[in-house]
Amino acid sequence: MVLSNTISVVDDDPSIRVALNNLLKSQGHVVHTFASAEEFLESSQLNSTSCVIADVQMPTMSGFELLEQMRAQGHAAPFILITAFADDRTRARALSAGVTGFFAKPFPALELMACVDEVLREHGPGTNA
Repeated sequence: MVLSNTISVVDDDPSIRVALNNLLKSQGHVVHTFASAEEFLESSQLNSTSCVIADVQMPTMSGFELLEQMRAQGHAAPFILITAFADDRTRARALSAGVTGFFAKPFPALELMACVDEVLREHGPGTNA
């Protein structure tokens, strides 16, 4: 069963994972956190996530590469990218890749939550498969 509010957070920074976990759970979402893209791709949550929030720059697989891998495997879950290096080139690449949201760290919590809420309203359950 796919839950309409299951969010997967993929970031190599433990403090970001904790902060997003707390923020999203405080809004009633089911949250799963992962320290790497590979960890997420190998998890049982891959097929049940309704939205992915991922860091752009991670050690072995970037957020862009994770998005490409998910799409190649047929997963259509909406994707939000976050980064500490939000230059115009990276933003343009993210938007052309079809991400739903792009946020620079530190990001405004209310703006991120508004983006997540919009994604979940628009895509609802069952959009990942």
